[in-house]
Amino acid sequence: MAWAFDNRWFRELPGTYVEQTPDVPSAPRLACFNAPLAAELRLELDGLDGDALARLLSGAELPAGAQPIAQVYAGHQFGGFSPQLGDGRAVLLGEIVTPDGRRLDMQLKGSGRTPYSRGGDGKAALGSMLREFLISEAMAGLGIPTTRSLAVVATGEGVWRETPLPGAVLCRIAASHMRVGTFQYFAAQQDAGMLAKLADHAIARHYPDRMGAENKGLALLEAVLAAQAGLVAQWMGAGFIHGVMNTDNVTISGETIDYGPCAFMDRFARATVFSSIDKGGRYAWGNQPGIMHWNLCRFAEALLPLIDEDSEKAVAMAVERLETFPSLYGQALLNVMRAKLGLARAKEGDERLVNALIETLEGQMVDYTNFFRALAQEARGQEGSVRGQFLDPGAADVWLADWRARLSSESRDASAAADAMDRINPLFIARNHLVEEALAAASDNGDLAPFVRLLELVQSPFDWRLGAKGYDQPAPLDAAPHVTYCGT
Repeated sequence: MAWAFDNRWFRELPGTYVEQTPDVPSAPRLACFNAPLAAELRLELDGLDGDALARLLSGAELPAGAQPIAQVYAGHQFGGFSPQLGDGRAVLLGEIVTPDGRRLDMQLKGSGRTPYSRGGDGKAALGSMLREFLISEAMAGLGIPTTRSLAVVATGEGVWRETPLPGAVLCRIAASHMRVGTFQYFAAQQDAGMLAKLADHAIARHYPDRMGAENKGLALLEAVLAAQAGLVAQWMGAGFIHGVMNTDNVTISGETIDYGPCAFMDRFARATVFSSIDKGGRYAWGNQPGIMHWNLCRFAEALLPLIDEDSEKAVAMAVERLETFPSLYGQALLNVMRAKLGLARAKEGDERLVNALIETLEGQMVDYTNFFRALAQEARGQEGSVRGQFLDPGAADVWLADWRARLSSESRDASAAADAMDRINPLFIARNHLVEEALAAASDNGDLAPFVRLLELVQSPFDWRLGAKGYDQPAPLDAAPHVTYCGT
């Protein structure tokens, strides 16, 4: 067995990491393995049974070609700057190259203390690692850029998170683990040489079409602005709330990363927050576009030495690019929402229609996911499908009339529009009460059956199947508010 490791970060960017061997778990056992992802990556698995995979994907053994490291970075956490963070409970095994030429990081999360652990134990609990596996696969099923989860390995050891919990290691696959915070760290060190190396690496790896740019700082800023505008628009369309949009959780690649206090919104409210530590709602659903813009302003500050030697000119050029973010995001969101509403063509007034929908949904306890499936039924002539979703059915009437008029202006018939809507509006998301039930069964009783069933549904979220009754419904109205935790 040989996996195609080619560790350019290790070779080209010394000074951005420390070499770090993962801890060896006492009794590694494969809790779940993403066989479809392994096939997509063309990982050679001949001769590897579950026990062998558990050892390789937990740190008990190192795959041939791995060069494990812990990366350093900084970050703004809830608005406050921490000049040194880093991989406090993760080890990057290296980069694998797929037969089609993609270069992807393979990282172990929960693999023990590193120099960046800041007093933490470097470990992870089984429940939080299964959560990341489940939510990241749900995001992939929806077509939203995301890191992926290859495996969760139970370690046979306990971790303490207010109570003792079973430990685990997650094997994560990512386009890279380069973050806004990576650049912030070296900007704080006033290391312009390393900033230049990082920019070269980022452009070559993620934005090769920008390699000939005269100003690589501006070129990288422009590329990341566009990538993150598109990503947040997809989060908003799916009702996804990241929960901890710190700058160390914003990737240069434009992938969603770090599934801690994250969740999908059930009943619509712009102020929805799930994180136990986000007391002020900084990272609420409705705040995510503005926060991403703020984070990218911090990225631009880190890039200033690369943009121009004259600091005033550098700031002016960076601000000019940053001012494009609202329009980039607005257009991306409009494209997402047009598709969700069954509109194939752009038309003046669409933005007003989308904004009016948000106002119409607010306060009506409408399930955000199910609303769009009901809207497709309306397009098929099943009147009343949407009104039944509202506390006050009449509250939907004005908006529905405007939507029907807009839909009638399309060149395709309503039933074709409904079919297209059903291909992008999911039946199944990782609903919070179902996630918690599945994680509790796995963590408390060692029963992975609820987890596996939910995983199967969210990996293929658009099509109904037998035995799925109830999985498409939110928690009861009288259920306690859902709260998530970071897992550290």
